[in-house]
Amino acid sequence: MIEVANRLKNVEEYYFSKKLREVAFLKSQGKPIINLGIGSPDLEPPIKATSVLQDSLADEGAHKYQSYQGLPELRDEIANFYKKRYKVNLSSQTEILPLLGSKEGIMHISMAFLNPGDEVLVPNPGYPTYAAVTKLIEASPVYYDLTEDTNWLPDFIALERLDLSKVKIMWISYPHMPTGAKATNKFYDEVIAFGKRHNILIVNDNPYSFILNDKPISIMRYRNAKDVCIELNSLSKTFNMAGWRVGMLVGNYDFVKAVLQVKSNMDSGMFYGVQKGAIEALKCSDLWFVSLNSVYQQRRELIWKLATDLNCTYDKDTSGMFVWAKLPPHLKSEEFTDLVLKEHSIFITPGTVFGSNGEGYIRFSLCASEELIEEAIARV
Repeated sequence: MIEVANRLKNVEEYYFSKKLREVAFLKSQGKPIINLGIGSPDLEPPIKATSVLQDSLADEGAHKYQSYQGLPELRDEIANFYKKRYKVNLSSQTEILPLLGSKEGIMHISMAFLNPGDEVLVPNPGYPTYAAVTKLIEASPVYYDLTEDTNWLPDFIALERLDLSKVKIMWISYPHMPTGAKATNKFYDEVIAFGKRHNILIVNDNPYSFILNDKPISIMRYRNAKDVCIELNSLSKTFNMAGWRVGMLVGNYDFVKAVLQVKSNMDSGMFYGVQKGAIEALKCSDLWFVSLNSVYQQRRELIWKLATDLNCTYDKDTSGMFVWAKLPPHLKSEEFTDLVLKEHSIFITPGTVFGSNGEGYIRFSLCASEELIEEAIARV
């Protein structure tokens, strides 16, 4: 028998990949499952984006291989977007790299900067892919605690006590997934200084900054950020384009060039029509964001009611497309969500998916219609 690579022995299939098969099976058996687990936007992308994509199919060269660096006009529009929305100046020629989704970027960055035996600071709780990719690269995740007591922000005093000699990368993501916590100006200054002191690349994963957030922030606006930071961003959540797979990496030339060395050996560029549609999405006016957040605000208020009916508590001062809720004492996350799925046919994500500090918490997605959320409330 041909054996798989050793690296696969250190990772499991992604939780949602497995769980959604179970949900699909229950649906096939006639169970009326309401999915409040996964953050896959159910709203439509900007009309102009889909229209331009369709029209572009007849353009000369539309179906050929595309540049590994993306269309120049896409990089220009990403630069314009960062200037307008984040007050950050970027060179479209040297400091921007379009990606086939920001999740792809996690792998590319890890391959560009990590060697076997290196260490990576990974948030607990946090996006599971950070640790999984670290293990696939044969580096080691070093989990740093995020807790409710510190508003889900790192304790830099505790971090300084660690042996950081092998740490090459630190993953951060604010607004935080899964908790929705927002970072402060002080935090960004501290994490940049921390990275400079210890020669650690700070990677800010920033896909949620425009969802229910009045003040979108990029780490790149802070002093000295380009010396030690790069940022991933995405059109998936901001423009309801998750399936389009459009992301971006921004940072200084040397960092971007290193990631391009990896990327150019792994894909053949983003489809032309998707790039043309992405350009139009990035041009959306303020009205787009107002309308989008109006929908999510109404949904969130209903989810708050559902969480209350399930005897959970939650923080209203959060951002992003999830509600992170605390269970009553002594209840276990997975046991609770399995019970809700069994008794009420409602799929909710257990907090333990995101790390041990997620025990005692559950995560609701806002990617379901008001009617479905109201139905979930009625069932409970």
